[in-house]
Amino acid sequence: MSTAETIFAVSSGAPPAGVGVIRVSGPAAREALLALAGRVPEPRRASLAKLRDTDGALLDEALVLWFPGPATATGEDLAEFHCHGGRAVIAAVEGALAALRGIRRAEPGEFTRRAFANGRIDLAEAEGLADLLSAETELQRAAALANAGGALSRQVEGWRERALVLSAEVEGVLDFSDEEDSADLPECFTWNIGALAEELAEWLARPRSERLGEGVRVVLAGPPNAGKSTLFNALVESEAAITSPIAGTTRDLIERAVAIGGVPFTFVDTAGLREGEAADPIEAIGIDRARGALARADAVLWLGGEGEGPEGAWEIAAQADHPDFAARPGARFTLSAVTGEGVAALKTALVEAARAALPKPGEAALNARQHARLAEAEEALRSSKALSDPLLVAEELRRARLAFDRLIGRATTEDMLDTLFGRFCIGK
Repeated sequence: MSTAETIFAVSSGAPPAGVGVIRVSGPAAREALLALAGRVPEPRRASLAKLRDTDGALLDEALVLWFPGPATATGEDLAEFHCHGGRAVIAAVEGALAALRGIRRAEPGEFTRRAFANGRIDLAEAEGLADLLSAETELQRAAALANAGGALSRQVEGWRERALVLSAEVEGVLDFSDEEDSADLPECFTWNIGALAEELAEWLARPRSERLGEGVRVVLAGPPNAGKSTLFNALVESEAAITSPIAGTTRDLIERAVAIGGVPFTFVDTAGLREGEAADPIEAIGIDRARGALARADAVLWLGGEGEGPEGAWEIAAQADHPDFAARPGARFTLSAVTGEGVAALKTALVEAARAALPKPGEAALNARQHARLAEAEEALRSSKALSDPLLVAEELRRARLAFDRLIGRATTEDMLDTLFGRFCIGK
């Protein structure tokens, strides 16, 4: 991707639509306006213009805007054509732009990559924007918006500044180390390093942003005919699982991802667990998979005998509508998925528990890459705290600063950038 080239793409979503916005970014953006609209409007002011191709044929009557760089979204000269959103209109305008010399169609994520390359956003903000574009729940949107708005970047910059101050103190000691009156590190130096390391450790202990996409994994387990599939259908609000009075109807894991109250969940229905040998080899495989699902669960809804479920499982007294239902004093919830009794209370409790396990609404959250870089910084700080040689301390602090730089993109690799910006759609 060369920033010397001028690129264009529809940035308003796939047509047809009421309005189609075609964005042009690069050194030839001004020429694109002149070629299609015949003039360049005042900067940052929408102006009505007739768009024509190189042969003078009328393409559309549209609003055009001109944004001279570098104070633009991409850091380059930028033009926008706000056309009618029909497929034929969009195709005609794109065709006219593609016919101009030095202008080509954008690749996925290329606009945002140019914004990063030109210093308009840093890497953490770009990752937040990518997460915002793929957000499916309210919690995902709020966390991604915080990162895209620079919340994490500002926090990292603050940590980096503190590491720089600590480095300056060490350098001051090293500068005087050969002189007769050599200096020592301040008494509070070790405490300051420890305080910064502890702050990083607190961030590392927070739930990661990937949890917002995966959701809280809730597994329904218990013996055959305990009402697991009926409750599963009630929780996901669809007939996803087959229900039957015949024992062993569910033979395999059934998963459904849903959002309840803006919180993402993955509910898992499992084969009935029974003691002794299974009725047939297929049921045995289903039981093995059910036990594997229990090991990966964030929460287990146990519909079996009281106290017989995994440690920490929520005891559920299901099938309260059955004539022979026997109340269970130790059950956390008593409900009937058929009549709906108690199901709403269970959902409310699951949402409350999930909110405690997921990043807080609007709070910046670390993804796997960011978590790894922050862990490098924390490890370097703890290592420096244990050293007495100022030269070695200075090297560990340099490692910490490098980790901060890599986190926000001051030091990174092309392969990593290709992977990140490849997540974006064309036009973003």
